[in-house]
Amino acid sequence: MTELVIIGGGPAGMSAAIAAYEAGIRDVLIIERDEALGGILQQCIHNGFGLHKFGEELTGPEYAWRYEKRVRELGIAFKLGTMVLDISKDKVITATNPEDGMFRIEARAIILAMGCRERSKGALNIAGTRPAGIYSAGTAQKYVNMKGYLPGKEIVILGSGDIGLIMARRMTLEGAKVKMVCELMPFSSGLARNIEQCLNDFDIPLKLSHTVVEIHGKERVEGVTIARVDENRKPIEETREFVPCDTLLLSVGLIPENELSKKIGVKLSPITGGAEVDEKRQTSVPGVFACGNVLHVHDLVDFVSEEAEIAGRAAAEYIMEEVAEMQEYVEIETDGRIRYTVPQKTLRGDDVTVFFRVGNVARNVKINVYSGERLVLTKRKSRVAPGEMESVVLSSEILESAKKLRFCLEEE
Repeated sequence: MTELVIIGGGPAGMSAAIAAYEAGIRDVLIIERDEALGGILQQCIHNGFGLHKFGEELTGPEYAWRYEKRVRELGIAFKLGTMVLDISKDKVITATNPEDGMFRIEARAIILAMGCRERSKGALNIAGTRPAGIYSAGTAQKYVNMKGYLPGKEIVILGSGDIGLIMARRMTLEGAKVKMVCELMPFSSGLARNIEQCLNDFDIPLKLSHTVVEIHGKERVEGVTIARVDENRKPIEETREFVPCDTLLLSVGLIPENELSKKIGVKLSPITGGAEVDEKRQTSVPGVFACGNVLHVHDLVDFVSEEAEIAGRAAAEYIMEEVAEMQEYVEIETDGRIRYTVPQKTLRGDDVTVFFRVGNVARNVKINVYSGERLVLTKRKSRVAPGEMESVVLSSEILESAKKLRFCLEEE
C-alpha cells in the first residue's frame, strides 16, 4: 500500500507531491512516462515562466528544475519511463516499465496530473492528401528545441493558441519565414502578450476568421488554400487564396489526457474535457484528485502549480482522515457566456477562489454571481477574452447562505 500516488511528473505532479509531503505525507510516489521529470516544460526554452510564483522570469526548464530540485531534496520517490495502463475503482494502479515489468500499486489516494495533448490534423477534416510537413506546434517545438531539427523553411500556422504564437517567433528566430497565422475564430485564443511579442514584434500577420481549407502536395506540403469564414465558421468560397509553403503547423487546441480518469469512473465535464471537482480538486471518486492541464487547460504554469498545491494538501487531509463529514455541496452553474468554472461545486466553510473562462471577447462587462434571484457578488472588467483565465473569490458568507450559485457575464 502506497499512501499517495501521483500520475504525471510535470509541474502539476511535482507541485502536488511537494505540497502533500509538506502537509505530512511521507509515502509519496510520482509516476512519469517520460525519461525525465518536468513534463512539457523541458521543451519550452522561452522565458516568461515564474513571474507570479517566483517573482522572476524563468525558462520552462528552469521553472521545472525549481520543483525537481525540491522533490529530490525531500526524497520523494519517482519512477520514470513508466506507463500507467489502468486504474481500478478501488485505487489499484497497473503500470509497466523496462526495469519492473508490469506491476501493481495499491494507493490510499491518487492525484491525476497527466497534462494534455494537442488536437491533431485528423480532427480537423481538412481536404487534401497526407504529405510530409504537417506538424502540431508542440511537436515542432520539440524538434527545434530538443532535437535541433528545423521542420521547414516556409511556414503557415493554423490556430493562434499560445504554443502556435510562440512557435511563430521561434521558427522566425531559426531563420524560417512564417507567412501567417490563421485563426478560425474572430479573436485569438492566446495571451495578449504573446500576440504582441511573438507576432507583432516580427511583423507576422494574424488573419482572424480564416482557416485552412485545403492542403496541397503529394510527397511534401507545397502550399495551402486559406479562406475567410462566415459567422457560422463556414468558408466563403470567393475568399479562397493559395499560399505557397512547405510546412503547416497546427495549434488548434489541447485535450486533457483523461483516458485513465474514465477507467476509474471519474465524472468529466463536457466543456473542459477534464474532471468535475470541488474546491479541494477532489473528483467524483473519493480520494481521487485532479490538477493542472488534465483538469482544464491553463494559460500560465504558475497557476498550474498553485492549483496542484491545493490538490496535494487536500490529498494529505484525505489520507490522514481529517476530512469533515460529508456536507451538502453548493453547486456552481454558468450562463453560457461564461463557459465553465473550476471548481464546479464547493463545500461551505472558507473563502473559495473560483476560476472561469468566457466564450467570447467582451468589453466593459460585469461578472455577476446570483444565489437564486439575489445578486451576491459583482466584479467589473474592462475586457475579458477566452484566452485568459479569470477568477473571483466567493466569501464564506456568500457560501453559507447559498444552495446554488449562477455565474453570469452581463454588460455594464
